[in-house]
Amino acid sequence: MKYHRGARAEREVDGGRRVAMEVVSNPSHLEFVDPVVEGVVRAKQDALGHGAEVWNRMLPVLVHGDAAFAGQGIVAETFNLSQLKGYRTGGTIHIVVNNQIGFTTTPEQSRSSLYSTDMAKINQVPIFHINADDPEAAHRVLQIALDYRQEFHKDIVLDLVGFRRHGHSEGDEPSYTQPLMYEKVREHPGVFSIYARKLVRENVITEPEIEELKAERLRRYENSLARAKEIAAKESAETGSTAAGRRTANPPPATGVARETLEKIGTVLTRVPGGFNLNAKVVGLLGRRAKITAGQQPADWAAAEALAFGSLLLEGTSIRLTGEDTSRGTFSQRHMVLHDTRTGQTWTPLSILAASAPAGTRFSVYDSALSEAGVLGFEYGYSMAAPKTLTLWEAQYGDFINVAQVIVDQFIASGEEKWGQESRLVLLLPHGQEGQGPDHSSARPERFLELAVDDNLAVCQPTTPAQYFHLIRRQVREPHGRPLVVLTPKSLLRLAASFSPLEALTEGAFASVIADREHADSKRLVLCSGKLYYDLAAAREKTSSRAAIARLEQLAPLAQDELSSLASPAVKTIVWAQEEPENMGAWNFLRPRLERIFPGIGIEVAARPASSSPATGTFSVFQHEQEEIVRTALG
Repeated sequence: MKYHRGARAEREVDGGRRVAMEVVSNPSHLEFVDPVVEGVVRAKQDALGHGAEVWNRMLPVLVHGDAAFAGQGIVAETFNLSQLKGYRTGGTIHIVVNNQIGFTTTPEQSRSSLYSTDMAKINQVPIFHINADDPEAAHRVLQIALDYRQEFHKDIVLDLVGFRRHGHSEGDEPSYTQPLMYEKVREHPGVFSIYARKLVRENVITEPEIEELKAERLRRYENSLARAKEIAAKESAETGSTAAGRRTANPPPATGVARETLEKIGTVLTRVPGGFNLNAKVVGLLGRRAKITAGQQPADWAAAEALAFGSLLLEGTSIRLTGEDTSRGTFSQRHMVLHDTRTGQTWTPLSILAASAPAGTRFSVYDSALSEAGVLGFEYGYSMAAPKTLTLWEAQYGDFINVAQVIVDQFIASGEEKWGQESRLVLLLPHGQEGQGPDHSSARPERFLELAVDDNLAVCQPTTPAQYFHLIRRQVREPHGRPLVVLTPKSLLRLAASFSPLEALTEGAFASVIADREHADSKRLVLCSGKLYYDLAAAREKTSSRAAIARLEQLAPLAQDELSSLASPAVKTIVWAQEEPENMGAWNFLRPRLERIFPGIGIEVAARPASSSPATGTFSVFQHEQEEIVRTALG
């Protein structure tokens, strides 16, 4: 239990074969490791191929508590994923360690169903209820479970009904709250004694042999504990913080792509089979993409993303992209998968490109189940087990990350520090005040920034398609992996002023800060991020303001050297401008850092008033607030 750190081992089985075993590190949030395990297994299976042969070589096993199995919704999400194309792992064996008590909660207080395993009936899987006093029955059922899983590649549940003799964590006093039950437990001899007596009666073993077996087992346990302590002491002496400062010292890798390569990708992106019937709007979209890759018009966001993916595929990097609207894109911008309007058949151009890439390169895009916690946990597990694959999860709207906060807190942000788990998972979170109301405005960047320490997370909000292109490629090219949170655009997807010339994709790298050199001698420096830049720049053109505007494309880790170079001797005031309410967004994260970077210069904020809600529900109020932010920022 301590630290919930996982482990790896090998065991030799009948015939001399060796079986690799892995226990996945897990937090005290009970069942939330379930989809992570499934993602780990799927990634390992994808590396071997597809189908029953691969499924039969690798088995996920989930161990549950009875109260958690019935009470945690993530269990249902994981079951729902089990037969979906993008998430199948060929069946999981679920072992419910049924102690008939959840901490101090009794079964009648913890579930509405008769059995703790009734939830598994949604998938019509076999459920075995087993008396834990009968080891031979348990062993027989486990053999049945293995045979069933290997034959039918579906989940199976084993409900092992027993009790917890010493209470929660083996140190609680359970008779405080379950006095009648634990009076019976104290009188119960225990499975060891029951089974030993049975074997003696059947003349299988003698009493002295039992005592010798017991002593031998205890010696093995003590020896294992001693070795574990030695390993822990050695690891503690050899390693400190796993992430601190190791990444920001490196210059960003060059991520430009040759013009002829982009043209090659563009040809594949805009080609469909003969007789394939396209939606008229998609015909127009492919026409625009053809012009973009020919250099006849600037690249929009979706085209830049597709070119980034295509370039990585040609370099041998597999890509897995999932989310609720992912193949089309929440805002009808992506269209990675094309649909024949007459037959319903699909065409995925990037999959064709992957087929011509180095062997083993795959492009996988899946429209996921309506799940955030389960799917994000799955993708985190996948990213851990497939470090050479670019794994991306996209929220339909950025604030849907609220539903998966446990995965963010317990795995994505802290997994490396707690367990040494490296992940390059990318979170694409549409973000920005558009007057749509509280529920679709904010990806809650303040939560990620609060968790971003020691370079464990990168939190970025690119303002041009070229920046997004280089950022996606940087995520693969950086020597040390870490999760990347991208606050992706909504209205900017179609704002021509934000588009990038094709040349911007052929050279350079992602810029953490984009400075305004036209007003470098200004007394007022406005720092901002995201689409607010375009509102500020447009308003400055219409007014007499001479404020300099700089964009923070990467909020964490903060590029302190680039920022400090922005303040010329003329600067007297620095304003952080954000669309979010003052108590949200990046302000509370940035304020102490800006004060350290710019000593002696006044630091101000232009933001919406502090609020418990991310945005107003009235469009006219939104417009008024937006105009006020711009006026305040520009002075």
